[in-house]
Amino acid sequence: MIEQLHIQGIGVIVDAQVDLGPGLTVITGETGAGKTMILSGIELLRGARAESGQLRESGEQAEVDAVVTVDQERQKLLGDVLEDLGVDIEDDALIARRTVSGNGRSRAYLSGRPVPVSALTQVWSVLVSVHGQADQARLRQAAAQRDLVDRFGGVQVREALTAYQAVWREWKDVEQELSQSRASLSEGERTSTLLRLGIAEIDEVAPERGEKDALDAEAAVLEHAGGLRDAAVSARTLLSGQGEDVDTSSVISMISRAQEHLLSMADVDDRLRELGVRLSHAATEIADIDAELGDYRRNLDADPARQAWVEQRRSRLKALCKSYGATVEDVIQWRAEAKARVNAVDGGSQRVEELAQRETLLAQQAQEAADVLSQRRRDAAATMAGRVETELHDLAMPEARIHAEVTTDVADLHLHGADDVRILLAPHPGADPRPIGKGASGGELSRLALAFEVALADSAPTPTMIFDEVDAGVGGAVAVEVGRRLSRLAASTQVVVVTHLPQVAAFADHHLVVEKGSNGAVTAASVRGVDGDERVAELVRMLSGLQGSSTGAAHAEELLEVAKRERDGGAPRGVAAPT
Repeated sequence: MIEQLHIQGIGVIVDAQVDLGPGLTVITGETGAGKTMILSGIELLRGARAESGQLRESGEQAEVDAVVTVDQERQKLLGDVLEDLGVDIEDDALIARRTVSGNGRSRAYLSGRPVPVSALTQVWSVLVSVHGQADQARLRQAAAQRDLVDRFGGVQVREALTAYQAVWREWKDVEQELSQSRASLSEGERTSTLLRLGIAEIDEVAPERGEKDALDAEAAVLEHAGGLRDAAVSARTLLSGQGEDVDTSSVISMISRAQEHLLSMADVDDRLRELGVRLSHAATEIADIDAELGDYRRNLDADPARQAWVEQRRSRLKALCKSYGATVEDVIQWRAEAKARVNAVDGGSQRVEELAQRETLLAQQAQEAADVLSQRRRDAAATMAGRVETELHDLAMPEARIHAEVTTDVADLHLHGADDVRILLAPHPGADPRPIGKGASGGELSRLALAFEVALADSAPTPTMIFDEVDAGVGGAVAVEVGRRLSRLAASTQVVVVTHLPQVAAFADHHLVVEKGSNGAVTAASVRGVDGDERVAELVRMLSGLQGSSTGAAHAEELLEVAKRERDGGAPRGVAAPT
């Protein structure tokens, strides 16, 4: 409940404080006195866009503050939001503040703590709702009519809607993932086909790490086989002679003779013995080299067929490197990565199959949940239509008939189910029911909007409801019934009404009058509560505009008496409005 509202620098308001209480509060005043600016202040606290044109004077700063009592139920609803913002509610009171600078920049605060302006919307949407002519226009929309049925359906519809939306969202997520997976799989399969060709080409050659270097070395040997053989033969001739015969002039023969000379005197000098031993080692090493040269010559392969195979193998490896990597190792790495991608595509096929099965199951579950929701909506719509029809009868539409049609299209499941809701009105006997979006007049819409709010009073979305000229387009006896309905609505919630109708104002528990001063401004003293004779005088002004009219005063007192009987236990129906 809003306890207090303080406004500075908005429109004609210089500095004004509005004290609000429980029950029904009406705000009246001459046209242009500033009543709408009070609502503008509330809208700023609800997070509405701030504009420099709202300021009273260019370059000045506007400020709106409100003290709101928050009950335990709403504190629980706002718990996570306030915790994220770091805002505490002390003694069940929340202080909201909004400032607007001359350049249109604004700041928001909750209990003294700076918060994003969007946070005001989150908090105030739970605490305060505003109903104006825009809401009456919204009543023409199918979505708004569906929302009314859902509100009237209470917990049963809300639970069914929550259950359906949970399944629907999961279904749509899986459907989207399935679509993306199929597209990705299709693209992957095209790529996979190319990868498989590459893998097959590499597997046909079957390259091995280090193979190219080995082949390059072998190719060099085969290419120079003759020269290598001649070099081996020439070297061996110098080392040991020709064939199996040892030439006396060969290296081995000369070392052997040198060793004999040293050994003949080894007993005389140990140094010669050591040198002789070293010659012996050298002879052995040269003999080994000689033998290996013999083996090298005998094993040197100069087979043209082998040379052709090596060159062909080198050519095939070169072709692979040209297509798949700079080196054989790169080619092998490319094959490993390509194989992994192909395996992923193969796994993607399995994932698509799993998603398709899941999507089918969720579609069935969504349909079942939508069926439950549709049935509960139909039940709620029928009951709501009866309640609203009763309210319309008391709002001077005694012959009106209301129909709430719930049509279900199982092929078109959306976030809110499979239902389209249409509310039809037959204002008098013989008239065909027509959608209120097409056939209802402005006055009928005003009464319909109020009838719905009264019928839905038990499920009011917020503890404070504000009506801006909800009585537009009505008057006389209808206006009395509008006031009566607002009074009944205020029995369970705080109701604030801006009105021009004395028949509505008479039902108020608190009556506030907004007046402009001689300089055209509204100051703190210009918003005042009236009672007794002052209230009668305000009602007279609203009735006839004639100050001091005894007839107007009698009419005003009669209106107040009707309202008093209503509050004291219910006035008899059919009380006519003074004219």
